[in-house]
Amino acid sequence: MAWVVLVLAGFLETVWAAALAAAKGFTKPWPSVLFLVALIASMGGLAYALRSIPLGTGYAVWVGIGAVGTALYGIFALHDPATVGRLACLVLIVAGVVGLKVIH
Repeated sequence: MAWVVLVLAGFLETVWAAALAAAKGFTKPWPSVLFLVALIASMGGLAYALRSIPLGTGYAVWVGIGAVGTALYGIFALHDPATVGRLACLVLIVAGVVGLKVIH
């Protein structure tokens, strides 16, 4: 169960990062509220998962999922560039996250 919660918390990291950008320095109320709710839920999920997953593994997986999710959000929703190098680096992050789960 801890791994499922950790993955969900990683996806929530993407939500709060996107909401933070949309909040425009906390000048827009609804994205600011979404940021706070997603941040609290994401941190809570990470905290729960770290009760049974080692800190280094859990944190790296959480950040990796959040980083890849946020980058993909940027590419698909915000039209950030999707260069071959950038996509290759995202694949490497995913490979690292999967590797950490496999060797756990």
